[in-house]
Amino acid sequence: MIAARSLAPLALMGLIFYLSAQESVGPELPAWTRVVAHFTEYAVLASLWAWALLPDLGRRALPIAGAISLAYAISDEFHQSFVPGRDSDPLDVLTDAAGITVALLVISKRG
Repeated sequence: MIAARSLAPLALMGLIFYLSAQESVGPELPAWTRVVAHFTEYAVLASLWAWALLPDLGRRALPIAGAISLAYAISDEFHQSFVPGRDSDPLDVLTDAAGITVALLVISKRG
């Protein structure tokens, strides 16, 4: 079951990698939109990993989903440090971590 369900979070990880490899993120947008984007994409990633892992791992899936998502957030910022026109920002990882945390807390409260 994990293998089939893992396709969804892996696809999102692929999209995040693709977007991070772009030299430009598009038109100049207000700074808050970047914060919302980071928070949301990593909340969704953690939720997808939880969805993929919960049937086989039960409650143990939540910290594992969080660890996978946070490790990917860190690796994504490292990756961006090599992309011309992009930079690596530790505050982005903190925003990602906040999205991950909120998503997993909501999931854990739902039972």
